[in-house]
Amino acid sequence: MQTQPINNQLLFLKLGGSLITDKSRPHTVRSGVLARLADEIFIVLNEKPDLQILLGHGSGSFGHVPAKKFGTRNGVKTKSEWRGFIEVWREAAELNHHVISALIDAGLQAISLPPSGSVIADDGEISLWELSALTSALEVGLLPVIYGDVSFDRVRGGTILSTEDLFTYLAYQLIPKRIILAGREPGIWADYPESKNLLTDLSPKNIAQINPLLEGSSNTDVTGGMASKVRQSLELVQKIPALEVLIFSGETPGMLQRALLGERVGTTIHNSDFLPES
Repeated sequence: MQTQPINNQLLFLKLGGSLITDKSRPHTVRSGVLARLADEIFIVLNEKPDLQILLGHGSGSFGHVPAKKFGTRNGVKTKSEWRGFIEVWREAAELNHHVISALIDAGLQAISLPPSGSVIADDGEISLWELSALTSALEVGLLPVIYGDVSFDRVRGGTILSTEDLFTYLAYQLIPKRIILAGREPGIWADYPESKNLLTDLSPKNIAQINPLLEGSSNTDVTGGMASKVRQSLELVQKIPALEVLIFSGETPGMLQRALLGERVGTTIHNSDFLPES
């Protein structure tokens, strides 16, 4: 359970891989979408300069294909698997370069802090992360950027950590007010795959009714689809009761801006005994 006060000025924001890349086409950045999202972040930080944002992004059509080919998330032991480890690292870094460039072009003071250079895992779970650089960046008003990346692992040799894995670990350390997950889906559907009934809120008390409907990604995704995101989010709000997680579509212009400014959009995952005021 949460042991320190929530940081009302801190938000975690993920730009999903399916949002900023075309996941059906390798190495394809959705440059126009990425530029617009960067502009929306700039507008918000210009309006609320005291707001702190930790930004993460997925790998989309860059890292997932070689990761699946070499089975990198499951472990790295052989020479071939280590070649795959490097290929996943290279592709994740390449996409990160595009993201950082778009953020800086929008006027944001963004700095990349690659997890592969600072995180050690134990059997797929983060066990060591020196956070001084990340917290220093937040304190001086920079926009630190992390992303789904490879990591050395004491049990598996190497593995892949998703942005949600990184956010989950950091949430317990930094206690953000909100985790904002911008993807292509407008939220969580109660009737997937018919997708006509969108849930506006979800808590551990009503998860049972939709649990059988949660599905993974329809494209190649080695780090889990929507089901994984929802389960991780529900565990977080149980342990950090004041936290809320938003899952929504970043495709609609202005939607990300509204979420960053405090509005509830898409589906809000929360602790039903502690739903903060907007």
